[in-house]
Amino acid sequence: MSLPARLGRLVDAAIADEAPGPPQRILRGLLTLLGAGYGVGMRLRNAAYDRGLLPVRRLPCRVICVGNLTVGGTGKTPTVAWLAGALREAGCRVAVVLRGYGGAGGVRVASDGAGSREDWRLVGDEAALLAARLPGVPVVTGADRHAAGRLALERFLAQTIVLDDGFQHRRLHRDLDLVLVDATDPFGGGRLLPRGRLRERVEGLCRAHGMVVTRAAEAEVEPVRRALERLAPGRPVGWTTHRATALVELSTGRTVPLGALAGARVLGVAGIARPRSFRRTLAGLGAQTVECLIFPDHHPYGEPDRGAIGRAARQGGVEALVTTEKDAVRLGSCLPVGLPAFAVRIDLEWLGGSERLLPLLGVTAGGRHG
Repeated sequence: MSLPARLGRLVDAAIADEAPGPPQRILRGLLTLLGAGYGVGMRLRNAAYDRGLLPVRRLPCRVICVGNLTVGGTGKTPTVAWLAGALREAGCRVAVVLRGYGGAGGVRVASDGAGSREDWRLVGDEAALLAARLPGVPVVTGADRHAAGRLALERFLAQTIVLDDGFQHRRLHRDLDLVLVDATDPFGGGRLLPRGRLRERVEGLCRAHGMVVTRAAEAEVEPVRRALERLAPGRPVGWTTHRATALVELSTGRTVPLGALAGARVLGVAGIARPRSFRRTLAGLGAQTVECLIFPDHHPYGEPDRGAIGRAARQGGVEALVTTEKDAVRLGSCLPVGLPAFAVRIDLEWLGGSERLLPLLGVTAGGRHG
């Protein structure tokens, strides 16, 4: 195993409080110290914004931010896709703005909403996925969210901008902050980066105008409800789950029913922040999962990965490959030749709380104007 891989496993074990040997204890102490410093910095930064000491720029349109308190895997992409689609159905000219993690930098149009799309290597996999999921909705990326929003206004005449993953990006004014909380891991273990997964202290929820508890069908939600009432009293809370709704055949783009792979031997491939949820999805397909290959989040698949996937498929005698929609964007030519490949389409489903929350957004649970 390479030195970076060994270090990565050591850090993962320390964060997860596993293997209480001397190296892990030392590393845990160091990560805790760094987390304390990070927490002080975030507290000072937030206080400066709260007191008007740091400038906030405004856009002459409505800005709705979908964010979270933790890194990775709370379900922002399905939520943003649902919200942008519902706003468009309500008759609003909407655009999505996001940082474009893994892209080439600068302000770029991932999709003009009329069929022209940029390569994912330039705009990032999440932007490319949203562009594919949202026909008719422009998608713009840029680390400078104000500049990206200006482009969306000037070129596409957007009336509402949905800001993906911007709760901590306080330089841009937003009219509504919607914060996602994963029911299966609501507060990232309660520890700040880099010791844990919190981007800021949980008290930051007091800035939210509303909250959405995601994966609410997969965990006990009563403790989460009590915690949210304590941290952000009076804020409306919605409860959602992520449902697999179809399989997308990667070679043709056509959708097929989830049951199409029932009984088949399949190989799973995923490079996402929460691979456990993908494994659960695979289990629900009724297929026989021979193996599930897990790669790092946002992994840029290359020729060595294609070889590894092909070997695993041959050794397992699989009949199809199954991956996530986000991985499908990055896999491209790395798929083994001759092996049918499918991406699982995930959609947002409302379980409760929409009657108070969705009117703030201007839509209903069915996507109509509220």
